[in-house]
Amino acid sequence: MFAIIPGFLSGLSLIIAIGAQNAFVIRQGLTKKFVLLTVLICAFSDALLIALGASGLGALIKANKNILELVRWFGVAYLLWFAFKSARSAFKSAALNSAGEASADKKSVILTVLGLTFLNPHVYLDTVILLGSISNQFGSDKWFFVTGAIIASFLWFTSIGFGAKSASRFMSRPIFWKILDSLIAVIMLSIAAFLAFYDF
Repeated sequence: MFAIIPGFLSGLSLIIAIGAQNAFVIRQGLTKKFVLLTVLICAFSDALLIALGASGLGALIKANKNILELVRWFGVAYLLWFAFKSARSAFKSAALNSAGEASADKKSVILTVLGLTFLNPHVYLDTVILLGSISNQFGSDKWFFVTGAIIASFLWFTSIGFGAKSASRFMSRPIFWKILDSLIAVIMLSIAAFLAFYDF
């Protein structure tokens, strides 16, 4: 428990901010489309990255900045495309209800979630490098720290995904969907700008 609780709190503090992953999970929850699939992919992806960080991948990335640079610019391009798509949806009538066009098929959901996860260098900074570094401070108990961080990830994505799904009945007005898609576009643009200019 000594290591699990700090792991849980550290993991939760890093993923609770509304980023690319969270925005998409909320969007899928509100559309009621493949919510469980979206939640599981995000949570298992985080679990994988956290475990890899504790295993030493974070140190490898730190030693080879070219890897992070490659992911950085793929991520910037992907987020800009996603921002454009969200902005366009905000002005199309089909996006103004819970049966809108956003990620309507399973393949699209899977590719989008994987893209927002693995093409975002900020995810590597948080999960692989930061959590990986902290976990190694716990020595032989580091895997308990990792367990706590993974629990936080599963709890958070489940909460926002199914919380949004439950709340969707109260958010069916067209103006809400316009605002939501506009906010997602702004979030994606902001993250893309941050990644483009951040000194890794």
